[in-house]
Amino acid sequence: MKNTPETLEQIKPLLSQQLIEDVCEWAIMHGVAFKQSDNTARHCPFSIAPTTLERHMYQHLLKVTPLIAKLISNVSEDHQFLRQSLANMSQAEPFFALLMSMHQQLHGAIEQTENEARLLLAPAREPLLLMRTDFMDDRELGAKVIEFNGIAAGMAPFGQRATQLHRYIEQQWAMQFQQWSVAQAATPADNLGMEQLALGIATAAKSIKREFGDQGKATFLMVVQPNEDNVYDQHLLEVALQNLGVRTVRRTFAQLSYQLSSGENQRLMLQDVGAIDAVYLRAGYQHSDYCDPEIVEAQCCHTLSQTRVFIEQHKVAMNATISQQLATSKSMQMVLTMLPAEQYLRWGLTLEEAELVKSVLAEMKPVNLANIEWFNRHADKSQWVLKNQGEGGGHCIFADDIGVKLAQLKPEEYDAWALMQRLYPHEREKPTVAIRDAKQTIVDDLISEIGLFTAHYKGQPVTEFDGYAGYLIRSKPASENEGGIHSGKGILDSLMLVD
Repeated sequence: MKNTPETLEQIKPLLSQQLIEDVCEWAIMHGVAFKQSDNTARHCPFSIAPTTLERHMYQHLLKVTPLIAKLISNVSEDHQFLRQSLANMSQAEPFFALLMSMHQQLHGAIEQTENEARLLLAPAREPLLLMRTDFMDDRELGAKVIEFNGIAAGMAPFGQRATQLHRYIEQQWAMQFQQWSVAQAATPADNLGMEQLALGIATAAKSIKREFGDQGKATFLMVVQPNEDNVYDQHLLEVALQNLGVRTVRRTFAQLSYQLSSGENQRLMLQDVGAIDAVYLRAGYQHSDYCDPEIVEAQCCHTLSQTRVFIEQHKVAMNATISQQLATSKSMQMVLTMLPAEQYLRWGLTLEEAELVKSVLAEMKPVNLANIEWFNRHADKSQWVLKNQGEGGGHCIFADDIGVKLAQLKPEEYDAWALMQRLYPHEREKPTVAIRDAKQTIVDDLISEIGLFTAHYKGQPVTEFDGYAGYLIRSKPASENEGGIHSGKGILDSLMLVD
């Protein structure tokens, strides 16, 4: 069969193979990759050109996000409020029951034993809140918070690298870049996420080092999962820290369970390394992170969870504290959403700041008999999403599936779930090309999620931008529910600002 011009056009590649290979090689060379089981690297999926956001909305998010972090930082140190607000949820959710027991162990005043009442070793850790607040720009409501991420809030390096990747494509493949750009009259949004997050960590680590009067480099400990495949994002952050004069080490909870010890004045010591100044958890957000088949114990997860408690009993800058993890849970997001703005004043916000934070919180409802009946009888099911307390992808239920799930839940499980207003962000105005596994796919309904990073140490901002520390853009087809870069259909993206 002879090809007509129309059919030739249909089968012609969107981008040349030379371009794709060049850009994928740039990505791997600059660490925008996942480690494979055979020790090779696979580039992260990415878009060929940035998405856009109106400049006034971007400025609004830059203003409100550090206020959210300030609020969460102060809520996380209000231990009585945490326990009271999350008591029911922790009874309904086994993992949060574990977290709450650790929190009680650290922040309860007295522990009763069979023979005596003894004072617990107080948590000496200094809270370092490294947080990513994820937003979607809804077509009608504007930008609203999807979730708070206070533990393992990574990918700031990938966010910065995506901005650099698009700059490289614009310089080296200008014609193809312009072909797929949404707007010609747009300016890139600066993104220094890697350096700013490293600056916040280094500031905290060096502060601890000075308090002890130690000589030499401050030491940073990253707690990681075994057989981690997202190592390059982590290593990029470590390189940025090393450039600031900080020594970096990596360990799993299992390794730390026998390598940690106490030095003088509650100094945290690591075998063969010495004193630790800052600890950053890239593990610990799920039950499996505390389970080790090599450890035989009567109570599941006891050894590794106690390792985390042990760290908090020492003088280190730490992210995430157990309190921070509780304060960034979906249930706490719901509690804060339902509180009037005036209540935020107890955590150091002005009324104006509180109302600004309230303006970006989407409506949430607890799961109870009354709300289940309301949902089944009256709700527009397309306008809601059902969430549990899980981190990462795969924890959201949509539309008619919500009613099915609600009917399956037992009353004692209700408090582990929440209903949240579903967000429908703007679709990109023109199609774009997604590159995944060095293959191209045209996507004509791409939507984006923007995560803004912040860094606060002991409640104070520790970046050059009043606590703001860069952004991460993840885009996905509107038809896909799971938008994670690592586990979903998402692709790395960057941001252009339009007036």
